[in-house]
Amino acid sequence: MTAKNIKILIGKPGLDGHDRGAKIIALALRDAGMEVLYTGLHQTIEEIVRMAVQEAVDVIGLSIMSGAHLPICKTLLKLMEDQGIEDIPVAVGGVIPKQDIAKLNELGIKGVFPGGTHFDEIIAGIKEIGI
Repeated sequence: MTAKNIKILIGKPGLDGHDRGAKIIALALRDAGMEVLYTGLHQTIEEIVRMAVQEAVDVIGLSIMSGAHLPICKTLLKLMEDQGIEDIPVAVGGVIPKQDIAKLNELGIKGVFPGGTHFDEIIAGIKEIGI
């Protein structure tokens, strides 16, 4: 029996123009055997949800460097619920203060990877939530 090939969408919501980390993570996930779709910069939350539906992804990953992770995640999860895809796990990485990790988990975010998280930990976390 072979392991499932996880299909993950990496999104860069809003006006955040810093995508080097998202691109590096996308490459690391690809090298770990995942199918990775990258939205590019300056996507609306609606566009990210639309792409997740169209591509039938297993996981949505957001890279957020702007500090707006809490309102972005609240809006994303609400739109996912409206589209009937609330069962797709969401992971968030970027500039995430330690005190916000529990808040994100309470919202329903399944993986939180602040800046500096090792690739192996991110890969293992995505594999765990993407099964």
